Amino acid sequence: MRVSKIGKSLSRLYVQVLIGIIAGVLVGHFYPDIGSQLKPLGDLFIKLIRMLLAPIIFASVVVGIARMNDLHEAGRVGVKAVLYFEVASTIALAVGLVIVNLIRPGSGMNIDPAQIDSSTVATYTHAAQEHGLLEFFMSIVPNSIVGAFANGEILPIIFFSVLLAISLARLGPRATPFVDMLDMFLQGMFGVVRIVMYVAPIGAFGGMAFTIAKYGIGTLASYGQLMLCLYLTSILFVALVLGLIMRMCGLSLWKYLRYIRDEIFITLGTASTEAVLPQMLIKMEELGCSRPVVGMVLPTGYTFNADGTAIYLTMASLFIAQAMNIHLSIWDQLQLLGVMLLTSKGSAGVTGAGFVALAGTLATVHKIPVSGLVLLVGVVRFLNEARAVTNLIGNGVATIVVARWEGALDMNCARSMLNHSNTGIDALQLNDESTSGQAPCKDAVIQPHTH
Repeated sequence: MRVSKIGKSLSRLYVQVLIGIIAGVLVGHFYPDIGSQLKPLGDLFIKLIRMLLAPIIFASVVVGIARMNDLHEAGRVGVKAVLYFEVASTIALAVGLVIVNLIRPGSGMNIDPAQIDSSTVATYTHAAQEHGLLEFFMSIVPNSIVGAFANGEILPIIFFSVLLAISLARLGPRATPFVDMLDMFLQGMFGVVRIVMYVAPIGAFGGMAFTIAKYGIGTLASYGQLMLCLYLTSILFVALVLGLIMRMCGLSLWKYLRYIRDEIFITLGTASTEAVLPQMLIKMEELGCSRPVVGMVLPTGYTFNADGTAIYLTMASLFIAQAMNIHLSIWDQLQLLGVMLLTSKGSAGVTGAGFVALAGTLATVHKIPVSGLVLLVGVVRFLNEARAVTNLIGNGVATIVVARWEGALDMNCARSMLNHSNTGIDALQLNDESTSGQAPCKDAVIQPHTH
């Protein structure tokens, strides 16, 4: 009996990913020469997922909007999503600002800015200069839709998908065969996702082994206070702010976290939320959120609703200022907060987005030397893990909030799924049992929005 229970536990994806993470830490620490060569394993897994992102996002958005009875509904969902994104990001920035001022992780380092060699961060500072707010809005419209798909550019793909979906919706019944074909294509892509997710433990193992081998556990001790500050703030934000929001939606945060535990561990191991976007699209729909809301809110939230990035920006900026003994008044910090609301969006889609956003923030405010980014180079990978996991949780909550607000969340289905996840039902098993790619409680009726 005990052997069968152990075997059942080991068959669950989140357990396998957790084992991969632990094994990666051990290999990276005790065999750094081997660990430093395992980066391709993590990169290959993320590459497999990125291969699927463009077609899945395209089909999800087009099918969802094209099947809406009222195009005004799409606009309403978009406005509500953006409103929630901005409120949540502002709260995250404010929480980070308060805690970093209380703990002051950079105090006592007494770094002289004149002695810093900024050549190691030149790539990020150059990228920040090229990706300002104007460039961000210009990048939403692709030069070529084929190029956007080839490069996996999420925002241009969403932009094109929305326009195509609106056009198809206006065609009425004539567009139904094409939309049905896209829907079948989407279910096929989700099937590919289920196959790819079986190699997630290997990706998490390779990513963690490389990180520990390159930067060492000693780096964690050197920056322990900053790490503690960021992780503590992220946990408090998730538990208190997102927990309160979930309670207002009538759902349990803890059960929701258990429901997406596979995705949390994969994100922790790879430090990438992109690695779980396709699976999150499946899970949010299975949870009872309507497909149009999921297709619009979740991919867009990856750009506009970066709660973890917001916390990371405040922590990192003030850590550098404190390390260099730079005093920032309340007004300076509020100005910094306002700039971060913009730069956190302006770096979307750029490699090393968090670091680029931080570079853009410091370059805009002119109070903290951009060269101070050097202080974070050795620990940025560990900071990215907390940032990515918080972003992942926050975007799932955002999808639930907008669906609930819109009257497009089946509460009976949501509670049933969350309760089932509490008893150990694995998401991959649920997906394999569903031949249509829809939720196990798909027959439940979602209450329409009432004005």
